Amino acid sequence: MMGTHVLVCLGVGFLQALVANGVTVYYQQGQAPLSATSTSSGDAANYTGLAAYNPTTLNPPAIPSPFNPTYSIQLQNGGTPGVSIPQQGSFLGFSIEMSVANQVLGRNSSVIQVPFLNLMANIQQRAGRVNIRVGGNTQETAVLVDSTPDGRILEKDITGASNPTQTPPLVFTPDLLYMMRNISSFVNVRWFLGIPFNDTGNFRLAIAEQGQAILGDYLIGLQAGNEPDLYARHGHRPSTYGPYDYFGEFGNLVAAMTTNDRILNRNLLIGPNIASADWKAEDVWNTGFVDQYSENLAYLAVENYPTDNCFAQFGVGTQQNPQTLFPTFLDHNAGKNIINKFLNSTAYAQTKNKKLLMFETNTASCGGFAGISDVFGAALWGLDYSLQMAYSNFSGALMHVGGQNVFYNPFTSPPTNQSTFHQWSVGPIYYSALVLAETLGPSNGTQVLDLNANDGDIHTPGYAIYENGNPVRLALFNFVTDPSGASDLTVSISIGGGQTGQANATPAQVKVKYLLASSVSQKGNYTWAGQTFGVNFQSDGRPMGTEDITVITCDQTNNVCVIKVPAPSFALVFLTDDAFTEAGGAPSTTFPTTAQTKTRNTITVDPAVLATSNGHTAMKNKLGSTSPGSTNVATSLRHSAVFTVLGVVSGALVLLRLAVA
Repeated sequence: MMGTHVLVCLGVGFLQALVANGVTVYYQQGQAPLSATSTSSGDAANYTGLAAYNPTTLNPPAIPSPFNPTYSIQLQNGGTPGVSIPQQGSFLGFSIEMSVANQVLGRNSSVIQVPFLNLMANIQQRAGRVNIRVGGNTQETAVLVDSTPDGRILEKDITGASNPTQTPPLVFTPDLLYMMRNISSFVNVRWFLGIPFNDTGNFRLAIAEQGQAILGDYLIGLQAGNEPDLYARHGHRPSTYGPYDYFGEFGNLVAAMTTNDRILNRNLLIGPNIASADWKAEDVWNTGFVDQYSENLAYLAVENYPTDNCFAQFGVGTQQNPQTLFPTFLDHNAGKNIINKFLNSTAYAQTKNKKLLMFETNTASCGGFAGISDVFGAALWGLDYSLQMAYSNFSGALMHVGGQNVFYNPFTSPPTNQSTFHQWSVGPIYYSALVLAETLGPSNGTQVLDLNANDGDIHTPGYAIYENGNPVRLALFNFVTDPSGASDLTVSISIGGGQTGQANATPAQVKVKYLLASSVSQKGNYTWAGQTFGVNFQSDGRPMGTEDITVITCDQTNNVCVIKVPAPSFALVFLTDDAFTEAGGAPSTTFPTTAQTKTRNTITVDPAVLATSNGHTAMKNKLGSTSPGSTNVATSLRHSAVFTVLGVVSGALVLLRLAVA
């Protein structure tokens, strides 16, 4: 064996595995793999991987002309008209498609996804709780079983898929519910579930029975039917199926629950959950639905996506051009155009003393768009849309979460075969939820006012957040991308004074947090007050970096504070120290990994040794086999093994030369 040399080719996956297992890999300058860079771009036509990691980028919209980069806001303490109903900091939650719950939440009740816990803890810290729905199209055919043949908590029948979105029938075990309950013991997550509505002559009520028994008070609602206005279009009901038919089926559900002694709380139902496609919400209200079932209705709910990408994903509907659509997400009308058709319903809900939820939404149905749903512009869109819903008197909204085959996920776990060396990917919509929680705060009494800022300029909206009638925070947007700085906003804020006779009340200073990126087209590495969740495969759910708070001194003599809002960005202005302290929330909580997988065939090297060593005798007497219990052959090669990094080709492979002396 003297002088034998062996060339070993290691794929990039192994290289990433080394990084994840505590080994620092040193690259030649300019030759780091793509996953180590902050941004990347590509053509969707040439990308064949999973949608969640698609590198496609689009061109930012042109700078609007004319554009006014300077405007003023005059606020008053007490009695401001037009503010919303009181809102909760947990306004924006998540809707997890039931079929991917075991990817997002955990493997079972004993193995919970730590990054998921950390992501939820970030929001709980700021809002006090998180609302999550586990359901969607896949809830409609879900069957609760005692166990599955392979012991998994959830299984899909891919061969039985239906709907334009290829929805698979599901079976799941009670351990899914126990996993949800265990999550709530770590983080204050409240849950929505759904009762299957595909067989209304023989309702499967086990999810209601065991959901209440296992989740207790953490279960806050049971959806009765998902998108019933699409049942006829998708072939699940006769073509004549309409709002009165849903009214009758809902009544059948109430009757079935009333005679079921295992369902103790029959007042958790949520309806009508229409997709706002083939029916209007008013069509359901006009049936007398709310009055007839008021006692059983915990919430009223609708669902809506502003557009769809069904043609590209499933070959149905109308083909869309993402580059043409992109600007439609990047102004104040984007959220308004979604909500306008529900303004009658939000007013109606208040007359019935009910809360109206946007139960499922995101950038586009059928998975969203590469270059729109997964870029910084979507974070700004999600924030403005959510604040517009709050201002318009919705009482909550849920952003949808799918698997790796969609573009719009707020967060995505790595593919199973990469979970040992890849971490989670945090999308722009998660930033929207995190920042909104801090904008509304945990008091559960904040009210929102659309300021019609900058004379109604749709590219620079602004909102005021009130508590006890007084403004406490400002939310300022700049949707424009302009690296020159010429389109950065200068906003002058005054409190009191003016023509109202109020005394000047502008504080001596304000604090500002910024949500920043270089462009609305940027993928990943956005910063919220200087902290980030990185790019794809980089996050364990905890913000990285040092928090950066901007303190601005105000001119109390002239009763004005001047705030800069870069192009593009979102600025959250704290008008009082109490508002800043409150929005920061409770002390942060993070969760450690307490179980390890793949503990064999791993490698650990001291980074200090690797940085200064070319191998040589550092591995002396450390030979072993890759097969457990088979070390004898390896130990017979008792002399030193020498390894040298010969070269790194970006994104390809590493060549190691092993010399056995």
